[in-house]
Amino acid sequence: MAAVLLGRDELTFGDVVAVARDGARVELAPEARERMLRSRAFVDEVVARDRNVYGITTGVGALATTHIPPEAAVELQYALLRSHGAGMGPPVAREAVRAMMLCRANILAKGYCGARPAVAEALLALLNAGITPFVPRYGSLGASGDLAPLAHVALCLVGEGWVLGDTGERVEAAAALREAGIEPLGLQAKEGLALLNGTDGMLGMLVLACVDALALFRTADIAAALSVEALLGTDRPFTPDLQALRPQPGQAKSAANVMRMLADSPIVASHRESQHAVQDAYSLRCHPQVAGAARDVLEFAIQVATRELTAAIDNPVVLPDGRVESNGNFHGEPLAFAADFLAIAAAEVASIAERRIDRLLDDQRSRGLPAFLTPEPGVNSGLMVAQYTAAALVAENRRLSFPSSVESIPTSGMQEDHVSMGWNAAAKLRQVLDNTGRVVAIEAMCAAHGLDLRAPLAPAVTTGVVQNVIRARIPGPGPDRYLAPDLAAAEALVRSGTLLAAAEGVTGPLE
Repeated sequence: MAAVLLGRDELTFGDVVAVARDGARVELAPEARERMLRSRAFVDEVVARDRNVYGITTGVGALATTHIPPEAAVELQYALLRSHGAGMGPPVAREAVRAMMLCRANILAKGYCGARPAVAEALLALLNAGITPFVPRYGSLGASGDLAPLAHVALCLVGEGWVLGDTGERVEAAAALREAGIEPLGLQAKEGLALLNGTDGMLGMLVLACVDALALFRTADIAAALSVEALLGTDRPFTPDLQALRPQPGQAKSAANVMRMLADSPIVASHRESQHAVQDAYSLRCHPQVAGAARDVLEFAIQVATRELTAAIDNPVVLPDGRVESNGNFHGEPLAFAADFLAIAAAEVASIAERRIDRLLDDQRSRGLPAFLTPEPGVNSGLMVAQYTAAALVAENRRLSFPSSVESIPTSGMQEDHVSMGWNAAAKLRQVLDNTGRVVAIEAMCAAHGLDLRAPLAPAVTTGVVQNVIRARIPGPGPDRYLAPDLAAAEALVRSGTLLAAAEGVTGPLE
């Protein structure tokens, strides 16, 4: 795997995934070192002249007017890490922490933070050694950056705090550094603050969520196509001429995907002129309008996250002309809005999928399928309670979809009197996507059962391939059996991208 080079080109989503999930090595570009050294010289001048500059020769937050003498400037940096490392709760996922570390190192490499190259290199050393700080879930308000989460990372750099053990337990950072042969970082003026004042946690989580959502929304199209066939639905609402009447780009992509998967379907052709084919229920007919709108929200979130990957977030920043200026760029509202909106969109993808699940299981609305997709309903309950699980997940998504970005709570003696809660928005977005993936998995499994029960009618080539992939892991309709393993297998097929790969193996890349 090629190394990711920081400080030359802009960081990409692919770079974040490669480092956060695949363990790609990260290196600092020579030009990044030069920029960092130039800005560091300006910080050294501030300290030498004892100028009153926020976070360098003053306290922080509500203590911004408290002067710090030059001889205490270094002590201030360690004090900041210790006092701000105040998180609580279970650890954040390893991939999210690695994404956060990479994003922070990327900003340091831009040369606006006044930190030495050694600071960015310390973050890269942990990433390259596979050492992940133990970052508690709770503590960030998403303004002044992700202060508490980043403080837990920064403490590890100086040999304090905790790292994640192999099974998620807390391990002393000093011991982990010794074992890896890494020397603790010695901080200089401003460098502690430069490690804390960023949107990197919420950004890293948002980037990973966008990548996951793109694959998930395509997979939702696959599950919807399976359901259309299993419910003897029609493909006519998805035709390009009807979609063109409402030129929403995401809708057009979703409809095109469904049409490609239903191409030449014997099941669809078998009832094309039937009376019931006049008009399908909304959950079938309007899938592109819902899943497509979610795609458009995703595109917005991708744009926000892409811009943020190019940003230089710190407070204060060191400008090329030597000015050291306080600013408000650390406020996480752009990311909070994007994460909240994407969570709402993903929740709706799950909601409409659950309605199709319910329709597949209800013999009054499934156009001839047996109740709960079992050949012998009564003694057997079939997939009845799988729909309960989907309904529970949809209900949980509705709770999680309340926007965090409207929940500001003032802090720091009213100095930080409006915060974004962007960290919470990004964290719950990841939960919503996980839940939505489970609902899509349940739909795919139920629809595959429905297709089995339509035999001898055959599905389209693409949906048939997807059904075969499901059948390789999950048995078809029959007497009741322990259902949780089947649901877990279905979830794995969605989460791993196996269903998406199976469909794209026939159709080519979906939109």
